Amino acid sequence: MGETILKMQGIQKYFSGVHALNGVNFELRAGEVHALMGENGAGKSTLIKVLCGIHKRDGGTVELFGENVDFNNIAESQAAGISVIHQELNMMGHLTVAQNMFIGREFRKGLFIDDAAMEREAQALFDKMGVKIDPSVKLGSLTVGKQQMVEIAKAISRDCKLLVLDEPTAALTLPEVEELFKIMNELRDKGIGMIYISHRMDEINRISDRVTVMRDGEYVGTVNTAEVTKDDIVKMMVGRVIMGEQKAASAVPADAPVILEARNLNAGKEVKNVSFTLRRGEILGFAGLMGAGRTEVVRALYGADPKQTGEIFINGQKVSIKTPEQAVKHGICYLSEDRKRYGLMLDKSVTQNSAIASIDDYITAGIIDDNKMREVSAEINAKLRTKTPSMEQLLKNLSGGNQQKVIIARWLMKNCDIFIFDEPTRGIDVGAKSEIYNLMEDLTKQGKSIIMISSELPEVLRMSDRIIVMCEGRKTGELDICEANQENIMQLATMREEN
Repeated sequence: MGETILKMQGIQKYFSGVHALNGVNFELRAGEVHALMGENGAGKSTLIKVLCGIHKRDGGTVELFGENVDFNNIAESQAAGISVIHQELNMMGHLTVAQNMFIGREFRKGLFIDDAAMEREAQALFDKMGVKIDPSVKLGSLTVGKQQMVEIAKAISRDCKLLVLDEPTAALTLPEVEELFKIMNELRDKGIGMIYISHRMDEINRISDRVTVMRDGEYVGTVNTAEVTKDDIVKMMVGRVIMGEQKAASAVPADAPVILEARNLNAGKEVKNVSFTLRRGEILGFAGLMGAGRTEVVRALYGADPKQTGEIFINGQKVSIKTPEQAVKHGICYLSEDRKRYGLMLDKSVTQNSAIASIDDYITAGIIDDNKMREVSAEINAKLRTKTPSMEQLLKNLSGGNQQKVIIARWLMKNCDIFIFDEPTRGIDVGAKSEIYNLMEDLTKQGKSIIMISSELPEVLRMSDRIIVMCEGRKTGELDICEANQENIMQLATMREEN
């Protein structure tokens, strides 16, 4: 590590009277990976937005490469050598991959944009990263994980001297994470300083040199990664140690009735003849690598995507589900992995986002009972410990983890019987994860049933009663939790179909 290239001291920020940042300090050295950690709502993303000019600070100083700076927008911070990969994807799906990567700095041939040259440049960068992405395809056709890799490539393609990575691996497969770390180590060798925000402790231990922890908008402390344990960092974040072990045995009674059954589901190339059952009070985990078809299975089940063939039974009765509305009427709710794209109304209040699925329950003689709706929304969000100054706060002003809690509140208000959680804790800190785990267990004790898709094997092993494993659109195995471990799950997850 070299000289200090960034020094932020005494940073203050207010939002509508809320003290979001209170005297926060942070520094970064050349050739260093400095992890920035804290629970959702701790102020990490706000601090980064102050750094890159999205938010104006209300106090404190920022010194970059030895000079005091006060950026007014992202363009100014980019010109100074800062590139940021934000937690929530903010790209244009109707444009090609290459066009997204070079937007605002397009290659030109005379008066015209040179798409071919941009595609060649993008391909060269993907080749270096070891990523298989066609730069000429529409970005919207890619999976969330692939879109995230494009975002990373876009940041790297700039001549950056300081790279900020906000939850960059949340949607990546293990091989993609390894490629990212390889690239980060190359950038570190070149003297580029990196701020790394992640809730995955194993990643922090592997890739970071130092860790700075924030809590409730305040600076807690900075430690050398090699000198502290994972539990030390967690305790700094939440004031307590949170442990989570693999579930030893299924909590579902042997005579629990089958509440849902899917038979021979087929949906394009992504879902191939998939069958499974879900029992009352069960958490059924779906494991597999990125692109295995897990999300596609539940979207076909939910009516969000069309299925070619297959049958669905609810409580033993065959049902027809062709739209999400029909699924909800049958007591099924779906929490998407891409909450920003499919779940959130960012310019609406917490109350409106919470109540949208059950709004009919609060209408009498054509009039909405706003007080009752707000009361129930507040009660459920309080149980989830959603951090918001008021129920009228716009959702866009909440942290990613608290936005996820509001989506969960939406379906709790609807009182569904079957919950589909697709990556329920993606981008959520350890404290919030524990709260959501407790919530899921409480739901099953109430007789609710859960399908949970997760790319984190420790999460699958901690929460599931039974595990379905998929590879390339097929169900390759089914394991009771008492016989499951990371090794046999990965064996099934890589079991390709023999030709």
